[in-house]
Amino acid sequence: MITIAQEQPDDHWEVENLYDLCFAPGREALSSYRLRAGVAPVAELCLTARDADGILAGAIRFWPIRIRNPEGGTCPALLLGPIAVHPTHQGEGLGGGLIHAAHARIDKAGPTRILLVGDVPYYGRFGYGRINGVEMPPPTNPDRVLGRGDWQAITGQVCPASDL
Repeated sequence: MITIAQEQPDDHWEVENLYDLCFAPGREALSSYRLRAGVAPVAELCLTARDADGILAGAIRFWPIRIRNPEGGTCPALLLGPIAVHPTHQGEGLGGGLIHAAHARIDKAGPTRILLVGDVPYYGRFGYGRINGVEMPPPTNPDRVLGRGDWQAITGQVCPASDL
C-alpha cells in the first residue's frame, strides 16, 4: 500500500537523497534548477509517496515560474519537477499516481498552466504536449518543452518567479 501526502519540512533531505539516487550527478546544473534557485516550491503541490513501512518511494515538486513575453509582460505558470520514483518501485505506476494527485490539487484552483522538460510519450497521457514559442534557458532541447493548460497565446522566455 502506498500513501501519498504533502511533503513535510522533515522530508526535505530524504526527498533530496531520492533525487540524487534517481538522477545523474550534476542534476542541479540543469537549466530547470536555475529557475528554482532562491525560490520556494509550491508547498501544497510537493508530494511524497511512502510504502506501508513509511519508506519514501517517490516524490514530486512544483515551482512557480513566469513567462516574460517580448512586450515585457509576464504570465504565471508552474514548473513540474523533479519527479522521482525509487528504483525498487519503478514500473508500479507510482509516478503517474503522484502526477494525478498533484493535478487534482491544481485543478481545484482553476485553470493553471504547467510546464516541464520531458518526453511526450510519457507525459502526453497526463495532458502534456509540445509547446512552441516558450523558451527555457539553455541548454534545453526545445522539443522536450511540454505544457499542460492553455499555452496558445503564450510566448517568451521562462524565468524564475524571483526575477519579478
